[in-house]
Order: sequence, then C-alpha cells, then structure tokens
Amino acid sequence: MFYKSLIFLQNFELKNREKETLKFDIADYLDSNEMIAEYLNSVLAEGNDSDVITAIGHIAKSIGMTKIAQETGLSRPSLYKALSDGAKPQFETIMKVHKSNRWTNSNKS
Repeated sequence: MFYKSLIFLQNFELKNREKETLKFDIADYLDSNEMIAEYLNSVLAEGNDSDVITAIGHIAKSIGMTKIAQETGLSRPSLYKALSDGAKPQFETIMKVHKSNRWTNSNKS
C-alpha cells in the first residue's frame, strides 16, 4: 500500500498558491535510510520488474547520481538511462549501483 500511495503522489500534480504546477519527485522524500528501505521493500513486495528498476533510479537520485556514477564507474547519463521508467538495464549495472558505498552506507540518517 505504501508503494501505491507513493506512485499516486508521483503522478498527482500539486498546485501551489500561485497556480504553478509542481511535479512530485519521490527522490525528494527518500531522505533517510529507513525511508529508502521502506520504499524499496514496498516496491519489491508490490511492484513488477520495471517498478523495481525505476525505484532503484529514484533511490540513486536521492543519494546523488554523480556520487553513484563516480563509485560505479558508470556515467551519469548512462545511469539515468538505465534506471529510467521502462528501461531494461543489465543485471551487472543494477549490482554496481547496489554495491556502491552510497547505496549501502549512505550518509542519510
């Protein structure tokens, strides 16, 4: 249910007082290791393969795509492409992102 709520919020456009449309970005709310773990666990339980890849992209973005790129040896554009909605990255790419220090030992608290 947590995951479905986040997806609903992601697709929902919030209006501010000046009637500007703001896009919801899940990565902005993945601000602690606990939130990242809850999000990933929910996606793994409720989502499909594509949802998991997209969630990993959201998590990488919340940690910092530049940092992930430096630690994995992959370029930022390659990471964005590999971890975007509908992408089909190689398993090796997913494992490099997962094994990066920022992923497992993030400074988020």
